[in-house]
Amino acid sequence: MEKSLVSLQHGGDVLFLLLGAVMVFAMHAGFAFLEVGTVRQKSQVNAFVKILSDWSVSTVIYFLIGYPISYGIHFFSSAAGLLGDNQGYELVRFFFLLCFAACIPAIISGGIAERAKFWPQVVAGGIFAGLSYPLFESVIWGQNSSGFQNFLTSIFGAPFHDFAGSVVVHSLGGWLALPAIIVLGPRMGRFVRGRSQPIPISNIPFLALGSWILAIGWFGFNVMSAQSLEGVSGLVAVNSLMAMVGGVLFALVASRNDPGFVHNGALAGLIAICAGSDLMHPLGAFVVGGIGSLIFVYGFQLEQEKLKIDDVLGVWPLHGVVGTWGGIAAGIFGSSFFGGLGGVSFFSQLAGSLLAVGYALLSGFIVYKLIHSSAGFRLNEDEEFVGADLTVHHINAYPEENLK
Repeated sequence: MEKSLVSLQHGGDVLFLLLGAVMVFAMHAGFAFLEVGTVRQKSQVNAFVKILSDWSVSTVIYFLIGYPISYGIHFFSSAAGLLGDNQGYELVRFFFLLCFAACIPAIISGGIAERAKFWPQVVAGGIFAGLSYPLFESVIWGQNSSGFQNFLTSIFGAPFHDFAGSVVVHSLGGWLALPAIIVLGPRMGRFVRGRSQPIPISNIPFLALGSWILAIGWFGFNVMSAQSLEGVSGLVAVNSLMAMVGGVLFALVASRNDPGFVHNGALAGLIAICAGSDLMHPLGAFVVGGIGSLIFVYGFQLEQEKLKIDDVLGVWPLHGVVGTWGGIAAGIFGSSFFGGLGGVSFFSQLAGSLLAVGYALLSGFIVYKLIHSSAGFRLNEDEEFVGADLTVHHINAYPEENLK
């Protein structure tokens, strides 16, 4: 009987985490449609192929290199050894955490859209998924976390808390994207003689579909971060929901009903809540998501019009800055003073969040400067004018139109 109960527990954990992995895997379709809806028609095929190719490279690299760096566990044994006595739990844990690692190149893809060469970015994504991200992951969640977390606890009384990756995934991805965007420079015609010339997006329904897919998958991203059936929390689910709708409603008002900001506002709320989703009161989560949405709305406008940074999907303010806010917010709204569960320190949250910013900027500039100076990172003017679909993939999104 006892053996059967243990087997049932292991099976439940494997199924729980597998369902979470599938939900987060589906989010990559959301990344794809969000980018496809935002770029021009001549870059839609490229967006789809980039996301799928980055996912595939990330899978192999994270399996062979990244996951062992993060957690000290490798898969160089027999199938029987991999299955073990817990029904292959470590394998589905790899699958689940791979989905997080593969978010890094997917996030970057939206910022550099329409003018980056294909293969150099695939290589960069592999470096980030196999090396840069796992090194940081190991310090916060993995095998090297005890030193950093014990250091923060000894000074500020609590470790750095990032339950589902506001900082480890989203902030890191967004701040890694910023050097790529700067190294590439703006798209042709985006700024003319120092004046902003906005480039229209191609497809609002695709953009909205991408947002919806991401939002639904996010409940696997957050809730299944418990990584066991025993640890599942209804608080995480409702906090994610409240942060998402807070993001939508704040963006609805701040942007005066702009559909792009409204659908990205939902994502801003979900990014902001990841870190403290297991700690906050639902009303605190609503406020955190709403503030995250305002950061994106006004941050995107500042980035594009004042700083003149051509970040096509606004991934730096959306993932980078809002992710940083999410890490810090966990130290504010996760405290018992604001109705949270407590056990967090504002200063630990600030330190961990700023560490990610510095690490990502350094890693990003090193990788993209090396790529730019060696293989080249940007399409030439003729290729960019024609579009990445025909230049890279030799087909556009609507081939039948060529027959008319």
